[in-house]
Amino acid sequence: MQNSGFFRSAQRWFLRTPERALNQAYEAAQMIEAIEREYFGGNLISARYGSYGDSAMDYFQGELKKYLNLIRVRMAEFRASRSVVRVSDARVMEVQVPVADGDELAVNVIDQQALFFRKLRLIDAVQVRYANLETSPERVITLANGAASLEPAPASQVLRSRADQARAGQNGAGQNGGAIASAPPTEGTKAAGLSDRVNVLPRSILRTVDRIRQDLDPNAEQEVVEEFRASKAKTTAGIRFLLLLVIVPLLTQQFTKTFVVGPVVDWFRAGTEQADVFLNIEMEEEALHELQQFEERLRFEMLIGKAPDLAELDIEREVRTKATEIEEDYRDRSASAVKNVFADILAAGAFALLLITRKQDVANLKAFIDEIVYGLSDSAKAFIIILFTDIFVGFHSPHGWEVLLEGLSRHFGFPANRDFIFLFIATFPVILDTIFKYWIFRYLNRISPSSVATYKNMNE
Repeated sequence: MQNSGFFRSAQRWFLRTPERALNQAYEAAQMIEAIEREYFGGNLISARYGSYGDSAMDYFQGELKKYLNLIRVRMAEFRASRSVVRVSDARVMEVQVPVADGDELAVNVIDQQALFFRKLRLIDAVQVRYANLETSPERVITLANGAASLEPAPASQVLRSRADQARAGQNGAGQNGGAIASAPPTEGTKAAGLSDRVNVLPRSILRTVDRIRQDLDPNAEQEVVEEFRASKAKTTAGIRFLLLLVIVPLLTQQFTKTFVVGPVVDWFRAGTEQADVFLNIEMEEEALHELQQFEERLRFEMLIGKAPDLAELDIEREVRTKATEIEEDYRDRSASAVKNVFADILAAGAFALLLITRKQDVANLKAFIDEIVYGLSDSAKAFIIILFTDIFVGFHSPHGWEVLLEGLSRHFGFPANRDFIFLFIATFPVILDTIFKYWIFRYLNRISPSSVATYKNMNE
């Protein structure tokens, strides 16, 4: 009996999975709207609509991300379970509510399907307001005669317009008492209707009319000033954080190498009598070659009369003095290479710490770079793409990689392994080229097809 009761409970829990997931997503959407009404005057949860400090905005952004992630997870669960389990077949749901005049109960009939659609409509409205704008958005300009035009619009303006549309749709749905909204037209229908309307007048005329309309708008100046201030603040924050990413690791590397790691390494090497002068065989060969060149140059200058004749004992004394100088020089190089290893590790830790603790600045920097990159013309984008690809994956790039790897090995005091360098050059640029081509095919071709076409024409 206990097992049968357990199985019935499990069956009821499984059958109610779609409704439970939808209710949890609906509650998360309501929480987001509550934050919008309470703290942002019904606007989006953004620093643009609230005068709060960084800590408060980080908290609101964290709550927003938490609820949006909950909505995405629960809606995925709703769709997956909906394909397996049917939602309750009852078209109406009876709810008994007390009557205000007495102890009697009244029956309130609610259309359950309309209730589902009302929840879905609210969830979709919240998701639309905070949807990521992956492509360059467009706005439709409607004239008095019904004509329309498409032109790019700023991301912030499109986000506001989408939020207004979603909120208007939600209010309309609430006024209709939960009636099921008519299905929206498909993308093909929208595209066809827009193309028919766009052909009525040239786009240049429509853009001129829209510009005149914006100039006559009494709030246009205030909106432009607000957008400029927001853009200026984001640009300043992005440049400041970029400088921090460059300056902080460099200062950390130099400071730790001079005052922290350096004294420890010098003390350890001074206390070791048999401290190696050369960290690898290549440094020893370089020292021997330098000493040999010094002796040969000294004898050559004596032969041509540029230097006074010296006895063999004096020549040996000069060579010994030079050998001592070379030994001290390479001892310092070896110690510096050891210091570089630990100092660079600490500098990399400082760089990673900046990225982890300054997530908002990272987002501002990414937005700043995206604005610069996507604001370039198609020819400028193609030029930059060709420049970087030829430097790192072009037919002459192996020489640059070879110099870079040899300098890096010398910086850390490692021997330059020619086999490893040639293997790296034979594989890594090929992998980079494959990744870059996939990025062009997968993302750039969707974001800016004209840039891809210009890139192909310039590359040919």
